[in-house]
Amino acid sequence: MKTLLLAGTPEARAIADRLATDGVRAVASLAGVSNAPRTFPIPTRRGGFGGEAAQERYMRDGGFEAVIDATPPFSTRISARTLTLARRLGMPYLRVLRPVWQPQDVDLWHSAATEQDVARLIPKGARVFLATEADAIDKWADLAAGRTLFCRREDRTADPFPYQGGWIIGQPPFVLAYEMRLLKTYSIEWVVAMNSGGPTRAKLDAARALGRPVALLDRPVMMDCDHAQTVQEALTWLSRQNA
Repeated sequence: MKTLLLAGTPEARAIADRLATDGVRAVASLAGVSNAPRTFPIPTRRGGFGGEAAQERYMRDGGFEAVIDATPPFSTRISARTLTLARRLGMPYLRVLRPVWQPQDVDLWHSAATEQDVARLIPKGARVFLATEADAIDKWADLAAGRTLFCRREDRTADPFPYQGGWIIGQPPFVLAYEMRLLKTYSIEWVVAMNSGGPTRAKLDAARALGRPVALLDRPVMMDCDHAQTVQEALTWLSRQNA
């Protein structure tokens, strides 16, 4: 079955590697957030679809027969739209969602459902590291009131930082020593992150090592569809569709 792989996570890259090795017809789709994304071993398109109608045409005219959605866990808009289109076109759809992070006894984690909850949680005057999506910086206006924010992004742009604080430019993956140095350099008192799960948790380990509290945004509610937590589960699902 020709497969559309919505990418943007380490799991998507691993799935693409396996699809290429197994000779499965597939196309990877990247949202194009980074100016220098790594290449994939299968044909790859970059950039948004241009809306629901354009995405439906692409999925239909491209001859796709299945969709594996391995976008980041908080990419709810594209996931919901793709599930709707897959059902409309009669294509099996799989959402790949790795397990959430779980705290250890020494972690100073605070769960938050919304950005506004984070603002109510973190005291005024705090210096905050936003390890969140840079393209959603406007969501943090409430937190910015009376606090100094530093948000990480992969690429330098001409966009000024909208609040007191600034951008931190960095390309993943980030190791523990780097994250500890970052928190010390910027005198960070709180870390804000999304509970994305996965191996890229060095920022959380750095917060633990330095005794910094973390405000962790809860994972969105899981959609009613087929799910997989691992690369192997996703490949097994695709094999069943081909059977």
